[in-house]
Amino acid sequence: MMKEHAQAPQAPLLEVRDLKVEFSVLRGFTRAVIPAVRRVSFTLERGGVLGIVGESGSGKSVSTQAIPALLPKNASVTGSIRYEGTELTGLDAGALREYRGGKIGMIFQEPGRSYDPLQNMSAVFFETFRNSDPAISRKESDEKAAALLLETGLERGRERLVNFPHQFSGGQLQRIGIALALAQGCKLLIADEPTTALDVTIQRQIVNLLKTLRRRRSISIIFISHDIDLVADISDRIMVMYGGLVMESAEARAIVSHPLHPYTRALLGASPRFGSHYSQKRLVPISGKVTDPANPEPGCPFAPRCPEAAPECAAGIPPLAAVNSGNGGGGPAAVPRELRCVRMNARYYDGEVRHGGD
Repeated sequence: MMKEHAQAPQAPLLEVRDLKVEFSVLRGFTRAVIPAVRRVSFTLERGGVLGIVGESGSGKSVSTQAIPALLPKNASVTGSIRYEGTELTGLDAGALREYRGGKIGMIFQEPGRSYDPLQNMSAVFFETFRNSDPAISRKESDEKAAALLLETGLERGRERLVNFPHQFSGGQLQRIGIALALAQGCKLLIADEPTTALDVTIQRQIVNLLKTLRRRRSISIIFISHDIDLVADISDRIMVMYGGLVMESAEARAIVSHPLHPYTRALLGASPRFGSHYSQKRLVPISGKVTDPANPEPGCPFAPRCPEAAPECAAGIPPLAAVNSGNGGGGPAAVPRELRCVRMNARYYDGEVRHGGD
């Protein structure tokens, strides 16, 4: 009998290692360096969904905009960003054009600000399609655009190609934004707070649309939001960020059901639940103010707001360590998890430090 050759495991679609982003800004007559992202690492499998959650200023958007190099000129990016094994960090603009749109698509919050008010949707799609097919005709472009709009749930898409941005609602513009992101056949879709400016009903529709597209197209998604419950609904794994650092990372269900980091627990405690009533369970706001990246704390950035902070929390930034507790107590139900907390790491540490901190 011939021996069957085991297939080599497929490499992840995206690997980010020790990503650091610093901004050089002019303050008065001197330049200051602001550390916005501090050694962030994560992996995204093909067809997987990674959720990134945290308050404004946590480094969520900066981390993901660094992937296709969409950061401003005053940003300095170091570390490794590998897409299908190819290192993207340091590529010139010409080489990056192959990845922007064609392999990596993006949709943003406040969709109304993503369009030229003087271009109708037919012109917007025509310009997008010409990036990958300069010879495409306007008729062919309209046919492809109509098919994409139908796929993303916009009624009468073909008829509405003549309309301008102001003639669409926010939810409709976001559906068009998703269609534009898919226009060049991207394998990775970065959704940067795509539901922030939408009401809760439309938020749910957009999330369900992304779920459908993931299943139908087998695309990978990075979903960014302030809403940890919304992130958990769509994600396989969640990465909780604060002060430019990863504070906790685990499977979505483990993050929601058994959060370990005090910041993760605070986010869940401040998030309203559907069907809950204020008389039964009160929301607990997170006290204090978000850390200032221009003046980072010497220790854990969440320590000034943490109800469980101890003196050792200010001694230095704790490492992001592998811990063995998916259910708060280990055992068979435990799932791989990473945690950055002096007190919790001491309790659940499994003997391996994954990433340090600056």
